[in-house]
Amino acid sequence: MKGIIQNRLRAAKRRIGRRLAGSREDRGRPMFTSEGIRVELADKLQAIGNGGIGPIHQLARQSGLVEAIDRRLQLLKIHRPYHESDHVLNLAYNAMCGGVRLDDIELRRNDEVFLDALGTERIPDPTTAGDFCRRFAKPDIRSLTRAVDEARLNVWARQPSQFFRRATIDMDGTLVTTRGECKQGMDISYKGTWGYHPLLVSLAETGEVLRLVNRSGNRPSHEGAAEEADEAIALCRKAGFRQIVLRGDTAFSQSAKLDGWDERGVTFYFGFKAVQKVEEAADALPQAAWRKLLRPPRYEVKTDPREKPANVKQRIVRRRKFDVLRLKGEDYAEFEYQPVECEQPYRMVALRKRISHEKGQKRLFDEIRYFFYITNDWTSDAEDVVFEANDRCDQENLIAQLAGGVRALSAPVDNLLSNWAYMLMTSLAWNLKAWCALWLPEDGRWREKQKAEKRRVLRMEFRTFLNAFVKIPCQIVRSGRKLIYRVLSYNPNLPVFIRLCTALRC
Repeated sequence: MKGIIQNRLRAAKRRIGRRLAGSREDRGRPMFTSEGIRVELADKLQAIGNGGIGPIHQLARQSGLVEAIDRRLQLLKIHRPYHESDHVLNLAYNAMCGGVRLDDIELRRNDEVFLDALGTERIPDPTTAGDFCRRFAKPDIRSLTRAVDEARLNVWARQPSQFFRRATIDMDGTLVTTRGECKQGMDISYKGTWGYHPLLVSLAETGEVLRLVNRSGNRPSHEGAAEEADEAIALCRKAGFRQIVLRGDTAFSQSAKLDGWDERGVTFYFGFKAVQKVEEAADALPQAAWRKLLRPPRYEVKTDPREKPANVKQRIVRRRKFDVLRLKGEDYAEFEYQPVECEQPYRMVALRKRISHEKGQKRLFDEIRYFFYITNDWTSDAEDVVFEANDRCDQENLIAQLAGGVRALSAPVDNLLSNWAYMLMTSLAWNLKAWCALWLPEDGRWREKQKAEKRRVLRMEFRTFLNAFVKIPCQIVRSGRKLIYRVLSYNPNLPVFIRLCTALRC
């Protein structure tokens, strides 16, 4: 980063610091005092509110994503004037700029400065974007996935050696509900909702979406999961990860696949259904085999601990005498178990939960519930196996981000394949967020600080990332062959943003 930019950042930080640390005395009037506002339209100066879209597009080009999409995806016979990459990135950038539906593309299509910032004359309108989604067949969706994988490998190749220590692949299904009645491929789910049931395969270390498969609403969670997991394993092997771990809930413990994954050196942690045979094996264990499970605190309190406020919900539930389940304790044990479709036994860890049924102030009865986890990890402590399997629940946060932040898990088009293509292209915005973090360098004497910044950006919620790194007001200036983004305001994340821009330029 240039010295003059560093000085300007420090000066801006000092100015805002002085304002925030100003006098707290009563001024006799509200702090918000602006009045007599007059709105004018600028003539010569041009600015954009989403100034971060420029570096993100530069990242898409330097990672090889644009070139890979145009080479692998052949949907258009004639390019008049758009190429396949233009259509794909148009949907991804719509989400990246805060768009929540196809119609939001029209706002950016009529923004002259936005078009100049991307160096384009125009972008596809919402109708054209929807028509492009309808062109996809299943092989075309696979081709787009391969193109994203190609760019992903280029981003991963820039990472330090410790990045490749382990790849944790999580799998889960989620429901996409819709009020449309004429969308082909929808069905009624096990919850009675009408829509689709996509499968999500992700990388826990970075939060990237590795595979996204749209399915009819009535399909089981595990359908097609093994095949997608095999593709994700092959991708991680090609990248050079030294250890590969599979995780999933009870729907994904597919006995027929366990031997194959074990032979290939893949470690797995799956929930296992509490069938009668397994419960009987747990009941037959001696009492000495069970040990109390002590869960670590969710987070470390960095300040003085505060007294917990009164639990309002608990007081109301007791007063109205609702039925309540309360966890009284957890114990764990382990034993060998060979599923019917496996040729060898695996390690089964049983978690026994003691649950109290209460109503008002009365304790009705106690219940024992079993949770089982099957793994080929014979070296870790049994309680660590439980914690490892439970860590997969973090994927629920990823699904929430894709659904509520990126708005990728929606069905705005007319059939299963077109909505699958839409989900895949829109979820690319989330992957580009992760790639922005991974592109940040870690070197020099500030390596530890830069590593912490990279981790912080990786863990950011999507809306937080947009506000910090995309919604940056910039003046767009053309100078010779250069397109200059002149940042117009300061925010605390600007030093990281400029460091990303410097890394992309180098």
